[in-house]
Amino acid sequence: MSETKRTPGDVLRDSRRKDSQSKRAKVLAAVDAMKAKGETVTFLAVARTAGVSRWLVYAEGVREHVEAAMKSQTKAERRTKQAGRGASAASLATDLALVRVENRALREERDRLKEAVQRSLGAQLDQAGTKELSERVNELLVAVERITLERDEIRAERDDLKRRLTETEDDLTAAREAGKEMFRRINRT
Repeated sequence: MSETKRTPGDVLRDSRRKDSQSKRAKVLAAVDAMKAKGETVTFLAVARTAGVSRWLVYAEGVREHVEAAMKSQTKAERRTKQAGRGASAASLATDLALVRVENRALREERDRLKEAVQRSLGAQLDQAGTKELSERVNELLVAVERITLERDEIRAERDDLKRRLTETEDDLTAAREAGKEMFRRINRT
């Protein structure tokens, strides 16, 4: 039972092979999904849908699958046209003109509604009146005065605490000096 030790190169090759197989499977699944949804199959569309680079969809073994899907779509389109099931150019042009008219009408309605909302908001602001606004301004002024007084009281308290701290530090320094002087006298005697 001999175990063959894998080299880093072997590991890298296996990893690349698995990655390549995974990406190829994504491409094939993307082609099948696009066909099922009726989306147009092109090399670029398949690459974007699968989330892979464009060169991969042209690679051998993948390219043939994409080309076959493109050919089958082309044949299906041709059969649809021959059977008369497709819309004519005149029908499509009429549909486009109708959609444009409908879009224009919708834009005009949107603009009318927007103007009505703006007028309504303006009227509401006018109705609010100056009385409510002046009351609110007065409330805010009272709040500013209260906050200013609180700030001044806090500043005064802070200044008092700083002064007391300085006095305490001075007393402590004096007590230390007195203690040193007392020890000097005791040591001399």
